[in-house]
Amino acid sequence: MRGFTKQELSQYSGRPGGPVFVACNGSVYDLSGSFLWRGGRHQATHTAGSDLTDELAQAPHGPEMLDRFPIVGILVPEE
Repeated sequence: MRGFTKQELSQYSGRPGGPVFVACNGSVYDLSGSFLWRGGRHQATHTAGSDLTDELAQAPHGPEMLDRFPIVGILVPEE
């Protein structure tokens, strides 16, 4: 499985029209197929290309919502 650093993950911000990836609990998910993530933003609070682990702890739903999307990699430490 491919490893993504936070810097590499930031390249998948959904702009302009590119893939939408987010990380949560060490896994990297492809949310490109979700209409709720068009343009790389969700509910004006979450931004694609970032680690949402802490943010989802504050969200009205948990990380289980990500289970319907493909895992494309894992989040790895910066070298």
